Amino acid sequence: MAKIDALRRYLLPCFFPPTATATASSAAPKKRLSTSLRDDVETTTNGYPTDDQDSPSTTPDSVTPKFCTAATAIVAPPRPSKTMVIGTIFGHRRGHMWFCVQHDRLRTKPFLLLELPILTHQLVNEMRFGLVRIALEYNGVELGFCPLRSIPIWAMSCNGRKLGFAARKKGGDPVRSMLKTMQSTTVGAGVIPSGFGSDSEEIMYMRANYEHVVGSADSESFHLINPDEYPGQELSIFLLRSRNG
Repeated sequence: MAKIDALRRYLLPCFFPPTATATASSAAPKKRLSTSLRDDVETTTNGYPTDDQDSPSTTPDSVTPKFCTAATAIVAPPRPSKTMVIGTIFGHRRGHMWFCVQHDRLRTKPFLLLELPILTHQLVNEMRFGLVRIALEYNGVELGFCPLRSIPIWAMSCNGRKLGFAARKKGGDPVRSMLKTMQSTTVGAGVIPSGFGSDSEEIMYMRANYEHVVGSADSESFHLINPDEYPGQELSIFLLRSRNG
């Protein structure tokens, strides 16, 4: 029970004000962000002389060919793609934590499911400081051109400390059954009884909205979105691929 109390102490305040209840939070309307979330940065273009502008280095008799100025134009990098998803961190009290991503809470098939090597009490300890950065990295050329989320094994570090390897999993019947029990919950944390795995141990979970950022074909990230009433926890998960081998 001490671990359950610790989880509730450090996770529940992230989503509920002191006077709120779990029932009220699940019934409250969702605060949705713009699916574009574009940066407020205007792209500028460099101006170049037009054909009707005189150049001091040329004369009407000049036979020097004109080069296309587009070759020297600076091309702005593509903007990252940003959307909002539902992320659930869950696991047995004495087991490893899992991270599940869903586009729609009513669909029980996960968009991404990862088994993390971090234990429940380790994650609770990291969250006490209010800042958690989980990096999942793949270095190699064998899977250099496949979709990033299809990589089966990742080297994981949490707040700069290496913890082992995370594995991509398929959502089996136990996971789908657990997600079905949480369909009415958009944001919340707590404990639910479940037969997930080989035993009937209780499952601790934290469910919230995440901003999903696709930076490139080799980088994606998920960032916890805190309610405006209590912006107390920062948690981000990064997927990074290096093709150096």
